[in-house]
Amino acid sequence: MRKYNVAIVGATGAVGEELFRVLEEVDFPINNLVPLASSKSAGIDIEFKGKNYKVLELTETVFEEQDVEIAFFSAGGDISAHFAHFAAEAGAVVIDNTSHFRMDADVPLVVPECNPEAISEWKNRGIIANPNCSTIQMVQVLKPLDDIFNITRVDVATYQAVSGAGKGGMEELVNQMQDFFAFKLDQCEPKTFAHQIALNVIPHIDVFLENDYTKEEMKMVNETQKILGKNMEISATCVRVPVMRSHSEAITIHFEKDVNVERAVEALKNAENVVVLDNPAKKEYPMPIISTDTNETYVGRIRKDINRDNVLHLWCVADQIRVGAATNAVRIALKWINQEA
Repeated sequence: MRKYNVAIVGATGAVGEELFRVLEEVDFPINNLVPLASSKSAGIDIEFKGKNYKVLELTETVFEEQDVEIAFFSAGGDISAHFAHFAAEAGAVVIDNTSHFRMDADVPLVVPECNPEAISEWKNRGIIANPNCSTIQMVQVLKPLDDIFNITRVDVATYQAVSGAGKGGMEELVNQMQDFFAFKLDQCEPKTFAHQIALNVIPHIDVFLENDYTKEEMKMVNETQKILGKNMEISATCVRVPVMRSHSEAITIHFEKDVNVERAVEALKNAENVVVLDNPAKKEYPMPIISTDTNETYVGRIRKDINRDNVLHLWCVADQIRVGAATNAVRIALKWINQEA
């Protein structure tokens, strides 16, 4: 099997570190690994499969110098905006984890379980966009149901872990919980989040827009429509919760026709990388503690609306650093390899 020169931009960040783990788990066909980061991180050793690799400084020429063929970008939208086209011009396929290219008409936005055919559009600009973490797990659940019952509207409330805000978010929760047990919580000053996150719930992720939705909420609206290829009604409320890892979502789905719950459950059981965990009598349902460090999206609490036969409610949970970022990016790369082979 052919092997590839693979670069990871943002190698020392939370998603970058997870990418190394996922690449090793799937035994990704790597010829040479090129960890890239800012100048202050250059020189750090990254261990991968028992071998140490030096982090190189991200420059405009490094992709050509290292003959990079696949470049994962996880270092922020500004970095992708400036450097991604240098990687593409050097001949690499860019798989971008930021929001910068997602809604560009000539850049495919891909969740392999939902729209793998879109990967072929990568040649337009040499870039494939990885969707928002909350969007990925939702569309994995929506797609098999849409295929059968035709979705007309989705309402979703998210319960998003602090790791969605990076290492700073995780550190802030840990530090505030330590302050709580030391009776010093009243002295904490939020930095990553708008308010204290420990023992709190914040209905505010990203900036508010003119329509009073946040940017995070509108990402879910716009990205879902692009991935599923349909202009259906979607509304989202995104909430930060004091959970370390894995996002949860309560989803209400309206269909064109009446929904059969047993058939819906069967479709979800047959969906790729989706696990149905739905036995309320035994207190079995998806929770962050179950999904963390896994590569599946868990769905449960599946039930028909008590008023309308064409409405279904469910609950889904997934590790947003894996399913919502690193794992989806690697799955895109593997699909790209299969298509290009």
